Amino acid sequence: MDERYPIGLFEYEGQISDEVLHSWISEIEEYPAKLEKAVASLTEEQLDTPYRKDGWTIRQVVHHVADSHMNAYIRTKLALTERKPIIKPYEEGLWAQLPDYSMPVNVSIQLLSNIHARWVYLFLALVQTDELEKELQHPENGIQSVRLLIGNYAWHGRHHLAHITNLCENKGWKTE
Repeated sequence: MDERYPIGLFEYEGQISDEVLHSWISEIEEYPAKLEKAVASLTEEQLDTPYRKDGWTIRQVVHHVADSHMNAYIRTKLALTERKPIIKPYEEGLWAQLPDYSMPVNVSIQLLSNIHARWVYLFLALVQTDELEKELQHPENGIQSVRLLIGNYAWHGRHHLAHITNLCENKGWKTE
């Protein structure tokens, strides 16, 4: 198993059914609680343990997910209100070195919970419309619809949750 991609890369081909879309939205809705549960009983030392050699610590992963999903929420709104906006990538690795990544993880979990509540509300309000077909342009990843973005971020949550849970399992750390 590749520790960088414990659940593989995000891939989806073809038409995205309503069933798949609702599944992805449910994953996004449930994710903050799953993340909170995964880290709830970890010590400060455990939170500061990298999930792999030369990888981020669990603390950095939690803060990264909040930053990433905050960016994705804004990107969603840009796609819904502008014509194929070109979104700005950011240097995730450099963000992970900033001082706020040393904060307690509950700060980012609360932020993530609130972002996801708004994001899910927005998705559900638009699910029976053509709005989810609107697109954005990522300079490195190309054109992507809001519908596909939903799947990408459902995967992103699972991806980083697997980093945390796999490390805890490998170390024999008790989680909630």
